[in-house]
Amino acid sequence: MAAAVFNQSIGASQSLGHFNTSGLHQEFGKGSVRLISKAFEVDVGLSKKGCYNSSQRHLSIIRASTSQTSLIDIVSSPSHNKSNDSRKKSGEAALILIRHGESLWNEKNLFTGCVDVPLTKKGVEEAIEAGKRISNIPIDMIYTSALIRAQMTAMLAMTQHRRKKVPVIMHNESEQATAWSQIFSEDTKKQSIPVVADWRLNERMYGELQGLNKQETADRYGKEQVHEWRRSYDVPPPNGESLEMCAQRAVAYFKDQIEPQLLAGKNVMIAAHGNSLRSIIMYLDKLTSQEVISLELSTGIPMLYISKEGKFIRRGSPAGPAEAGVYAYTKKLALYRQKLDEMVH
Repeated sequence: MAAAVFNQSIGASQSLGHFNTSGLHQEFGKGSVRLISKAFEVDVGLSKKGCYNSSQRHLSIIRASTSQTSLIDIVSSPSHNKSNDSRKKSGEAALILIRHGESLWNEKNLFTGCVDVPLTKKGVEEAIEAGKRISNIPIDMIYTSALIRAQMTAMLAMTQHRRKKVPVIMHNESEQATAWSQIFSEDTKKQSIPVVADWRLNERMYGELQGLNKQETADRYGKEQVHEWRRSYDVPPPNGESLEMCAQRAVAYFKDQIEPQLLAGKNVMIAAHGNSLRSIIMYLDKLTSQEVISLELSTGIPMLYISKEGKFIRRGSPAGPAEAGVYAYTKKLALYRQKLDEMVH
């Protein structure tokens, strides 16, 4: 039922190549990331390893380096010795979720997964339209996957925001990358929005289906088998991830890194993918595994949630900047829009 109501708000459609290892170096030193059958493994030096699969979630405790806060003191790493209940809860904050615009492989009807392909012209237009819809909603922090289609969507959307702050991608791949990307003007920092890219928000890895045409794959394996790979909760494609496995990493990252920002009163936008966002929505809306498999997310359609006292209230998709009623969900958003109008006039 919850999924059905959600679908009415947003319409329908669906979509890790290379992984961003940001945040791994601070605790493990330099390493390489490689995919194995149904797990992620990080090889670090000769003796240290971290594994991620359905039964082990060591990577979920690897935090991005606090050096990525060099732009602005927004990204604060939560203590892992404290439960969610012990974290400070502020009044309210906005959470915006956007599935990336149409990619070149969406257009070709290919399984994309981890393969890092950019947006089509239509995808660019979808991202810009998404930006218009959220142009009056405050954004203090942006999270994206490590894949270019999600990052393009976030950047293009922000070109439409009335506040005109500049999204700046945080780099902490090494000490040198951190040092070289520092900003030394306090005024510039105030007009910037930190963007954190992390592979745990990536699309689920489709294994041996990646790059295959979806119709040809159905002809080869049978429609029922392909449908099970795509729509079941716990059945992965050959050497790939199930939605359950994707949810474990995406939700762990959301709870560990993003939710504390919302509880601290920071307004957050997440630009990611069909399955990583479905996973997060499953957590936000408390959907069952059966409800989430029927949940469809359209490309380039933003969804607004209000985080209030540790709870999430879904507000649907903003219709556009001219519709004042869309933003009158809370006093805080209404005042923010009023402030934007005053700045213009």
